[in-house]
Amino acid sequence: MKKMLTPLGILFVAVLALTGCGGSTNAGSTAASTSTPTPTPTPTPKTYTNEELASIIAQLKDDQGKPLTVVPAAQLDQGVIAAKQMLKSAVITPPACAALANSNAQVPDGATYAAGQSLSAADKSLTVITALAVKDPTVLAGQTKKSADALAQCSTFTIEAGGQKITTQTQPLPEKTSGEQSMGALTTQVLASGQKSTTLTVTGVKGNLGATAVKTGASVTADSAAELVKLVNAVLG
Repeated sequence: MKKMLTPLGILFVAVLALTGCGGSTNAGSTAASTSTPTPTPTPTPKTYTNEELASIIAQLKDDQGKPLTVVPAAQLDQGVIAAKQMLKSAVITPPACAALANSNAQVPDGATYAAGQSLSAADKSLTVITALAVKDPTVLAGQTKKSADALAQCSTFTIEAGGQKITTQTQPLPEKTSGEQSMGALTTQVLASGQKSTTLTVTGVKGNLGATAVKTGASVTADSAAELVKLVNAVLG
């Protein structure tokens, strides 16, 4: 029996969620004033190395209290490269979703990232948490807007790759993290054979730092969102 997604595939799902599906942006209110406001210096975003992000991930535990296993950087890089290659030959319908996927596959220049995972034998699910930091906070905000604009057209779409046709249905969830931007989604993938897999995703973005927690398995439901929110908040601080 073919697997719906390999661990590397799940890692890529996490990367996509980080780079392009951060959620909606909440704009702050402004007050009218007759005086000229004093410019507020823009704080310099904190920088993170891959090792620093991996150190944050290494301190996390899953819902059963089991420490997450940090994914080697080389394996994570391999997942991103493999996913880009897959997208080159994949046929995604409708076309708007193809444009979204290709855009999200572009990890921002200079970005750093790390990931950890935990496999649950009890419910046969895989949980992955990915942290990603960029130099410019507006990069995450911009990619978030692109995803939000295309999301309405991508609630249902198909992917044809590697001789398989996968139908994907995504349901947005009103999850809230400690970040300025948050998103939750429950995605069901169905192969032509009828095999199903469900993926729950929670993303939070705070400044130039983003975190995405993903849980996938045949019996995953939205009830696990709280544990993913906890992981995301632990990364964002």
